[in-house]
Amino acid sequence: MNFEQFNLDARLLKAVQQFGYTTPTPIQEQAIPHLLAGRDLMGLAQTGTGKTAAFILPILQHLTTGTLRQPRALILAPTRELAEQIYEHSHALGKFTPVRSTAIYGGVSKNKQIDRLRRGVEIVIACPGRLLDHIDSGTIDLSHVEIVVLDEADRMCDMGFLPDIRRILKKVPQRKQSMFFSATMPDDIRKLSQSILKNPAEVQIDMNAPAKTVSHALYPVPTDKKKVILFSFLQQTGTGRVLIFTRTKHRARSLGRDLENKGFNTVVLQGNMSQNARQQSINSFKAGKADFLVATDIAARGIDVQDISHVINYDMPDTVDAYTHRIGRTGRAEQTGEALTFAVQEDADQVYQIEKVLKTKLERRRLAGFDYGSFEPERQFPGRSAQHSQPKRTNYNHGSGGNHSQNRNKRSYSNRSN
Repeated sequence: MNFEQFNLDARLLKAVQQFGYTTPTPIQEQAIPHLLAGRDLMGLAQTGTGKTAAFILPILQHLTTGTLRQPRALILAPTRELAEQIYEHSHALGKFTPVRSTAIYGGVSKNKQIDRLRRGVEIVIACPGRLLDHIDSGTIDLSHVEIVVLDEADRMCDMGFLPDIRRILKKVPQRKQSMFFSATMPDDIRKLSQSILKNPAEVQIDMNAPAKTVSHALYPVPTDKKKVILFSFLQQTGTGRVLIFTRTKHRARSLGRDLENKGFNTVVLQGNMSQNARQQSINSFKAGKADFLVATDIAARGIDVQDISHVINYDMPDTVDAYTHRIGRTGRAEQTGEALTFAVQEDADQVYQIEKVLKTKLERRRLAGFDYGSFEPERQFPGRSAQHSQPKRTNYNHGSGGNHSQNRNKRSYSNRSN
């Protein structure tokens, strides 16, 4: 199947081609026809499946006709990073149409957002808190909204946004097309969807299962040597861009600083940073100016970078869903990727839960040449061991970026100081 078969506006097809899409992903193939027909939809899909374009393209198709310069589509997102990512898709795919978009979230100037709204937009992508601020201030009018999207509805539930969402939905017309997208279906989200969606089509893509293009491995480690093992791993391994997850903001800052001191070109993303600083980190990582991004879970659902070769769980995620969303940053768009988890003894129960979802044992790996002392990885986490304990060495082509972009991943950092 190809995008021409959706009978999209020629201007959208031109943008789709420039964006780099060739054939629709499963979520796009299944969802777009329902949405073009005006049906409500419940989409169950993990991150990295192409769901953003699955709802943006039908919205743009609908908005290419009719009165312009007033909010006609409202997309709610849980985080600033995800709102910005959706905006980028909307802007890129709608670039040849008169449809205009804007993103509304906290941490940045409200006045600039007001100015953009006054100049006129058709698509508003918003985080609930800042949107309610605009509603209460009378700086946005939602009375003409024809389409409402809740993206990553389960994440909004986890973050306590459901009361805000209910308040917002009371401000839009009852007659509208509604779409819910979620990776999981907690009871609160199911009840909300049942109260909002009318005879919805349901599309489910690999529910709760990570992308099949991602390989998974477990590195049992002693707590006091976790950082040293990480450095050793990166020095031995050829990588593309690497996303490293920590559990806390303090750990992200500390680990990012230590990686930079070791000579690894690193940026950090965590919640205490200003929006400008967070955006600078994301832009540097996306542009290839930084090879490593150390982040808390705030980044698990808001980074759209196609060539992340490794996701490393420096700290075990709190839930299986968090694991799924973290590793969804690699293996995107049918590219291969590796998800590596550093596990300490206290993580055993969580490892078991992850293996239940994956329906297989994580491959246990021991880092070649590393002195574990009295720690015995195989005894701490018995299971399927790697045939070869040496990390994979693969050449990755980053394309343009910083001064270090020329075949930079033919090297393995083995020339770095310890």
